[in-house]
Amino acid sequence: MPSGEPAVEVDGLVKRFGDVEAVRGIEFTVRPGEIFGFLGPNGAGKSTTINMLCTLLRPSGGIARVAGHDVVTERDKVRRNIGLVFQDPTLDGYLTGEQNLRFHAELYGVPRTAARERMRQVLEMVGLWDRRGDLARTFSGGMKRRLEIARGLLHSPRVLFLDEPTVGLDPQTRASIWDYIRRLRDTEQITIFLTTHYMEEAEYCDRIAIMDAGRIVALDTPARLKAGVGKDRVRISTDDDAAAIAALRERFGVEATTSEGAVTFAVAAGEAFVPKLFEDLGVPIRSVSVSRPSLDDVFMSFTGKTIRDAEASGNGFMRMVARGRL
Repeated sequence: MPSGEPAVEVDGLVKRFGDVEAVRGIEFTVRPGEIFGFLGPNGAGKSTTINMLCTLLRPSGGIARVAGHDVVTERDKVRRNIGLVFQDPTLDGYLTGEQNLRFHAELYGVPRTAARERMRQVLEMVGLWDRRGDLARTFSGGMKRRLEIARGLLHSPRVLFLDEPTVGLDPQTRASIWDYIRRLRDTEQITIFLTTHYMEEAEYCDRIAIMDAGRIVALDTPARLKAGVGKDRVRISTDDDAAAIAALRERFGVEATTSEGAVTFAVAAGEAFVPKLFEDLGVPIRSVSVSRPSLDDVFMSFTGKTIRDAEASGNGFMRMVARGRL
């Protein structure tokens, strides 16, 4: 990849499944060596986008280049320059860890002499060298994920795609996977492109693109996106949510919504605002909480709903698209 050229470059990318437009003309670039994240609910179009960038789906429109190569006209060159860890497990459980990697090396034409040293290198990197002779089906969920990451690195890709790399893992294992991801970026000097719907994971990215309903609604560093919200989130539980929302609008000029079972709204200096609520709202309040701006607040500021609410309202077709089944 020529010096200074984007690791990933997307312009007007579109993907349609029949009458449904899963990805709607998105544009972005990813810099070499960057950890770039796609944040959004299941069904937002994240996995569909990754599948197009990895040449597994043909775009319906637009242009995409990965490692300097067009994903439609230079598919083989793109594939030689990327690694991919799918959302669903793809290991052969009846092969050992080492055999899974050796099979991958043969598919990519890695010479056997080079493959032996490279296998040791990537297995040591993810802490699995001592388990290389064990069957993959005996590994824990976190170990399988680490083995898949090692496999994706085996042929020394320039861009590593991770589709929901920690989905289904417990918080401690997710944290350890992220330790490996950050170390990979530093030791392998590669670009990492990942999707996630975990807020805490998106915080680890250099930049994130927030995606909803097939569109990118915001793109920047996590810190700048949160700073742009500029308000605290207040959540109240009341005896009459509809009356509370109306009172907030009439008495305070505040627009609120019902989100995740509570009345939610954004105001500056939320803690100072709470006493006014109890004095003037006119609707009994059972509980109240105040939080500083988060990436979920960023998502809500652009879409009017939280990521959890967006996932709950997504239709079955879009959920299948997100899982790569369509």
